[in-house]
Amino acid sequence: MSPFEHGEVFVLDDGGEVDLDLGNYERFLDIKLTRDNNITTGKIYQSVIDKERRGDYLGKTVQVVPHITDAIQEWIERVAMVPVDGKEGPADVCVIELGGTIGDIESMPFIEALGQFSYRVGPGNFCLVHVSLVPVLKAVGEPKTKPTQHSVRGLRGLGLTPNILACRSDKPLDINIKEKLSLFCHVPVANIINLHDVTNIWHIPLLLKEQKAHEALLKLLNLQGCPKEPMLEEWMGRAKLYDMLQETVRIAMVGKYTGLSDSYLSVLKALLHASVDCRRKLVVDWVPSSDLEETAAKEAPEAHKAAWRLLKGADGVLVPGGFGDRGVQGKILAAKYARENKIPYLGICLGMQIAVIEFARSVMNLREANSMEFDPDTTAPVVIFMPEGSKTQMGGTMRLGSRRTFFTVADCKSAKLYGKVSFVDERHRHRYEVNPNMVPEFEKAGLVFVGKDETGKRMEIIELPSHPYYVGVQFHPEFKSRPGKPSAVFLGLIAASCGQLDARLQASDGQIIQPASPAHGNGYSTTPRTYRNGGSLKKQKQLPIKSLVNGGSFRSNGNCVHVQHSST
Repeated sequence: MSPFEHGEVFVLDDGGEVDLDLGNYERFLDIKLTRDNNITTGKIYQSVIDKERRGDYLGKTVQVVPHITDAIQEWIERVAMVPVDGKEGPADVCVIELGGTIGDIESMPFIEALGQFSYRVGPGNFCLVHVSLVPVLKAVGEPKTKPTQHSVRGLRGLGLTPNILACRSDKPLDINIKEKLSLFCHVPVANIINLHDVTNIWHIPLLLKEQKAHEALLKLLNLQGCPKEPMLEEWMGRAKLYDMLQETVRIAMVGKYTGLSDSYLSVLKALLHASVDCRRKLVVDWVPSSDLEETAAKEAPEAHKAAWRLLKGADGVLVPGGFGDRGVQGKILAAKYARENKIPYLGICLGMQIAVIEFARSVMNLREANSMEFDPDTTAPVVIFMPEGSKTQMGGTMRLGSRRTFFTVADCKSAKLYGKVSFVDERHRHRYEVNPNMVPEFEKAGLVFVGKDETGKRMEIIELPSHPYYVGVQFHPEFKSRPGKPSAVFLGLIAASCGQLDARLQASDGQIIQPASPAHGNGYSTTPRTYRNGGSLKKQKQLPIKSLVNGGSFRSNGNCVHVQHSST
């Protein structure tokens, strides 16, 4: 999937490559989803074709209704019963996001399926939340409700009646606007929720609570007697803390897809989580890696100067993952600048491989050192193609999903940041890896591979002991970062960039020094911090499928299904 078209490709524990919306659900709800939580047109059509080939339809004509729509409903009911929060039993509520816009031809089978579904399960088992924009014309300054009225009319014409309206707007809507929407859309005023722009996204759950959106949902789903009052004190404190931050930490993001910030959404979120934990306001300087190269100095001198000015003005440098050889030389120059000038550096996936290549060229004098991804005929292949990979089949043939990394150096910075655990489980997405045959030469020159897989042949984490913070990881730690539990290596980068790393690493017995509450200024406490990454993988128990009809019971917390009407 092209990052410029789709944004970030989010990777799940089971190796599913999904839409970045699934990442938002995982971050906000602190859950672990699977590839089955992402439904695409291609998946549904493939499943129906497979059934037809097996003879499941007994030679009948396969049609959109009922075969495609039935397949969509069956998929939703099956996935809704699988726990995603680590607890036993199916979820109380399954959130189904139907992406796209009403009227899209691609979403028609899904809309029809959900219309049938709502009729079949009946009131109390289905609640439709319709998200709509209420724009404000600058010329008159008046919110216009017509777009919402028309989209609701389109929904009703397709067999779906919204129970709740979630209205996006620049500023809070007056009560008269809500009353007008209620009149024309046949939705009670109490069920019209205004999601106006806020200072940071963490205010949104608080905004929903203030407008009693949870009470409307509980009433519509007949769950009034089940839940307790939302416990949002910690969340509220974090949202307010973010608004209070004054001191900045400046991180240079050196990448290929800097023209679209969504391409690095999880990386940005992980940086944000870590910076708030360090009580710093995050400033990200986007540095197109190709602008750092010598060719740019001749072809685009102003862009070249601007890129180097941003890099040299940063407190820390981050080189994220990527594919292809465009801009690689610029990333190598960024890694070299950070290494030689003792600037905190974090390389993720390709960013780690770049650091290895640069070290081989500059320190080990291997001038031809390169990755076989960029030069298949290099005489010094420090990064090689994985043996089990495929060079012809592109889709889903990478090393994907959660893999275990064991620390080989117990007192390294990474192990301490993770809480002195012996291993971590992180998510991967790559085809190339560090050449294991050259590892002894690297370590002799001073680059230490502190994390390896269970075989000891796959290099997962590198560190430069002589550097304040020079870390590269083959995995993608950003996918498991949470607002209250920032990724350990991202936390290390931010802490090193603002002078807090040594204090954090000095904590003993696996404790991580963390900033105290805002009320106590910028001091530190030694509260133990537990990272989910260090725990053992627990195999989820497959539960029997239970229908949503006729009183199917639900327990546990929540599940999410993302419907994406594309063929990927």
